[in-house]
Amino acid sequence: MKRRNFVLNLGLASIAYPLASFSKNDLDFSNSDMMIPNRLQEGDTIGIVSPAGAIFETEPYEIARESFEAMGLKVKFGEFTHSRYGHLAGTDEERADELNKMFGDPGIKAIIALRGGSGSARILDKLDYELIKKNPKIFIGYSDITALHLAIYKNTGLVTFHGPVAVSTWNNFSYDYFRKLLFEGEVLTYSNPDSKGSGLTQTSNRIRTINSGKTKGHLLGGNLSVLTSIMGTPYFPEDWKGKILYIEDIGERIYAVDRMMSQLHLGGVLKNIAGFVFGKCNGCDPGGSGYGSLTMEEVVDHYLKPLEIPAFSGAMIGHIDDNVTIPNGIEAEIDADEGTIKLLSSAVK
Repeated sequence: MKRRNFVLNLGLASIAYPLASFSKNDLDFSNSDMMIPNRLQEGDTIGIVSPAGAIFETEPYEIARESFEAMGLKVKFGEFTHSRYGHLAGTDEERADELNKMFGDPGIKAIIALRGGSGSARILDKLDYELIKKNPKIFIGYSDITALHLAIYKNTGLVTFHGPVAVSTWNNFSYDYFRKLLFEGEVLTYSNPDSKGSGLTQTSNRIRTINSGKTKGHLLGGNLSVLTSIMGTPYFPEDWKGKILYIEDIGERIYAVDRMMSQLHLGGVLKNIAGFVFGKCNGCDPGGSGYGSLTMEEVVDHYLKPLEIPAFSGAMIGHIDDNVTIPNGIEAEIDADEGTIKLLSSAVK
C-alpha cells in the first residue's frame, strides 16, 4: 500500500487527529496486564474491515477473499468495506462502528484491514476500547493501520500484529511467517532471506549494523510518519522504557525522515528504548531540497549511534512483498550484527 504516495496524489496537506478525554489511570497498563489473543485455526472466520482508504474496484475484494479461503479460513467483510466518503472507506463513524462490531462479534476470530492509505487516526476517539479489552482477538495490518495498533496497545494492552493487509501480495515468504506466528504459535526468529543466488555475496535485502550488540525488550512500532503524527495524543504509548522500536516508511523525503526522527528524539522516545530496527523505506530519496541532502544512513546514524544501543536497518518490515508479521508488545531479543529479531514467547495462545 503506497500510503504516502496515495496521500500526495490526493493533494492532502494535512490530516486532523481528534483527541479524547480518556482517563489515563483507567487506560494505562503494565506489561503484566498484556493480553495475548487466541491463535487462528482452519475453519475460523476472519473479519475484513476498512478503517482507512477506500478501494473502488471489485477485483481486490475477490483476491482478498480467495487468499484467506486458500488458508482454510472463512471470510466476513465489514458492513462498510465498500463504502466511500471522499478517499475514505465511509465516514469516520461508519469505519469506527465497523471495527467495534468486528471486535464484539463472537463469530469473528481475527480482524484484518483491507488496506492502509490514510484516515485511521480519525477514528481513534470513536473506538470502544473497553469492548476491545473484553474481546481480545488478532488484529492485523500495517502502514496507516499503525495508528490503530498503537492506540489499541496503549489503551487495552492487547498484542496486535504489524503485517500484511488483506490485499497484500500473499507470497510464500509472507504467508510462511503469518502462518507460523498466528496459526502455529511458533516462537519465531526473523531474518532476511538469502538472496545471493549464484553470486558471491548478498546484494539485496542486506542488513546494516548501526550499533553492534544484542538486547531484549518488548517490540513496538510501525510506520514512522503515522507513529510520529499521533505523538502528544491520548493514543500514543507513553512508556518506551526498554522497548525495541521498529519503524518503516514509503515515499518520504530524507529531510522529512530527519524531521520525524528529530521528533522521536526531542519527544524522549529514543532515549528510553533498548534497541532499534529500521525496516524498509521504499522511495525515500532527497527530493527537491535544492542544496543537497544528507543520506538516509547519515540521518539514521545521527540519532542512533550516540545512543550506543543495539540497532540495525534493512529488516523485512515495510511496503514490500516479502513483509513479515511482527507482534506489538511481545518481548524479543535483537542481534544487530546478525540482523535478527528473536521472539521470546508465543504471540498467540
